[in-house]
Amino acid sequence: MTTILGIETSCDETAAAVVIDGTDVRSNVIASQVELHSKYGGVVPEIASRAHIERLDAVIEEAMAKAGIGLGDVEAIAVTNRPGLAGALLIGVTAAKTLSWVLGKPLIAVDHIHAHAHSPAIGLDAPPWPAIALIVSGGHTSLYRVDAPHAIERIGSTLDDAAGEAFDKVATILNLPYPGGPQIERIAKRGDPSAIGFPRTMLGRDSLDFSFSGIKTAVMYHVHGQGKTEGGLEKLTSADVADVAAGFQAAVIDVLVRKTLRAVGRTGLCTVVLGGGVAANMTLRKALEDACTHRHLTFHAAETAYCTDNAAMIAALAYHQLARGETAGLDLDAYASSGKAARGTTRG
Repeated sequence: MTTILGIETSCDETAAAVVIDGTDVRSNVIASQVELHSKYGGVVPEIASRAHIERLDAVIEEAMAKAGIGLGDVEAIAVTNRPGLAGALLIGVTAAKTLSWVLGKPLIAVDHIHAHAHSPAIGLDAPPWPAIALIVSGGHTSLYRVDAPHAIERIGSTLDDAAGEAFDKVATILNLPYPGGPQIERIAKRGDPSAIGFPRTMLGRDSLDFSFSGIKTAVMYHVHGQGKTEGGLEKLTSADVADVAAGFQAAVIDVLVRKTLRAVGRTGLCTVVLGGGVAANMTLRKALEDACTHRHLTFHAAETAYCTDNAAMIAALAYHQLARGETAGLDLDAYASSGKAARGTTRG
């Protein structure tokens, strides 16, 4: 058995988990910062970093206790080192490097988005690869071709707002609490998704990229008036607001599903997986599953516990990296953007 401690601090969730052999999740502890950031309507990087410092030790201790093991039983330390908020990432990376040095255990650097792409495999009896992975979160909306845990290729991404970011911005327009995604989904259940024909931006017949800034603007003008950025909300009834939420959500999901199926058609793959924070949206999960079923495709969505930022997915992917001898040195750095090589990473 290979026991890995995973650490995740890329944004506003302080998380630690213990995973054995990449699939057996013994603990998955997450300390949410929603209450800290809700008054600002979004994540404040400085507050997030401070909260990670204050909470990470206790979160790691709780993860170890729930797993019923001590630090001496851990065989490797895995940590998110990209992408994310630079300051937040550094808290986790520093803690992981310290543990690696003190315990004399291997250090593994994990790409946060690659971990989301791998997360639907957690708990499955057999790996789902090769597959098209749709990753939808507050900061990222991307399509990946995943041939194996070590072979993950991005084939499409957002050119502006991520889908989750668009959900939050539309929630702000509708004066709904932060975080906006769950609020939009809740209110949309009472609305008519066909009442308002919000635009679907497809970016050409062959594009696998996404753009959600246009629909955000369309919602703003629908609520406030053409060319206006405020006023008008008071004229809407609760039923009107529900229709706006339902129409917006339907348009975003329509684009996500159509682009994913376009990727399937281009690659010829027969499996689709879904991950990321917005993957917890049940309307999206059902729409994508129904579309896959209609086309006789296999579909797997990450368990909801592994949709939002979590350390179980970090440790799960790290297991495969460790098996390939992909470890990092104590000069490991953090990167706000994806695609950076982990400085000090070696192959055994």
